[in-house]
Amino acid sequence: MGLSIACIASHSALDVFDGAKDEGFPTIAICRRGREKIYAAARETVDKCIVLNDYREIIEERVQERLEKEGALIVPNRSMAVYVGYDEIERELRVPVFGNKRLLRWEERTGEKNYYRLLDEAGIRRPAVWSLDEVSGPVLLKVQEAGRPQERAFIFASGRDDLYAKVGEALRRGVVSEEQLRRSVAEELVLGAHFNINYFYSVARQRLEILSVDRRIQSSLDGILHLPAREQLELNPRMSMIEVGHIPVTLRESLLEEAFIIGERFVEAARRLEPPGVIGPFTLQVIVTSELRMVVYDVAPRIGGGTNAHLGLGGQYSKLFLRRPVSVGRRIAIEVREMSDEDGLDEITT
Repeated sequence: MGLSIACIASHSALDVFDGAKDEGFPTIAICRRGREKIYAAARETVDKCIVLNDYREIIEERVQERLEKEGALIVPNRSMAVYVGYDEIERELRVPVFGNKRLLRWEERTGEKNYYRLLDEAGIRRPAVWSLDEVSGPVLLKVQEAGRPQERAFIFASGRDDLYAKVGEALRRGVVSEEQLRRSVAEELVLGAHFNINYFYSVARQRLEILSVDRRIQSSLDGILHLPAREQLELNPRMSMIEVGHIPVTLRESLLEEAFIIGERFVEAARRLEPPGVIGPFTLQVIVTSELRMVVYDVAPRIGGGTNAHLGLGGQYSKLFLRRPVSVGRRIAIEVREMSDEDGLDEITT
């Protein structure tokens, strides 16, 4: 049987399926019960739905056997990392995964393998990190939300005392827990314009590409920013930064040089720290300061969550490398097709 492209049906899966169909691959959506309707309805794009009670069932023998019979190649996304787990993906999942699955756990902020270490190895600027007692200025606390492991709570504070007060309030409201607080990270607050830069490292063509750039739409932050300043002060609404959408944007052309350089450094550092390094898509979330310097504040060593913003249209910068607009999902499928034609799938899967 030929190859099929499979993906956990969440996050950026529609981009993956749309791109796979454009390149002639059958598609398989691995759905969680109650979340399958859009994938089942998109019959021209999703060929088969495997409906599970829990995404973790993907590692069960019956599910893996079915995926193997379908010739499935799994494209990992953030939902797969969160709901299935790094250990399970690395040790128990034998279905081929597109890319370097051992790189997925480097997305975390704590532990031996974390993105701060990866950025430092690459020599890429990032915010300073403090313990709570070390906070000496404006700070952003990154902590997982209680009950929602896929969402991060962000607490902004002007200094240490303000941070302790706001953390106490978040604990009382149940937004975060003591356990999650112990794994939190206090970052220097860097002000600037935020961008998600979506890259692709091609093994087939031995090169780095910038495919697209997007920005997040976040609730309730987006609603608060639409209020006039007086109403913001009067209402004093509780802010959350839950990612609910993305919009395509462009970068000032003179910034593309630095964007490409930090992408190259990231690829080289990942190759040293977690061989064979980056295979396929990754996203660097950057802040561009008023001095026009890029500071990377988050890393996605897999397909980014904003790539659906370019579904069917292609990324703004992909044409520079491919002479046609191509989404990240389609770029993955092109890579799979080219390496399959050369009997090189082992070089792009783990």
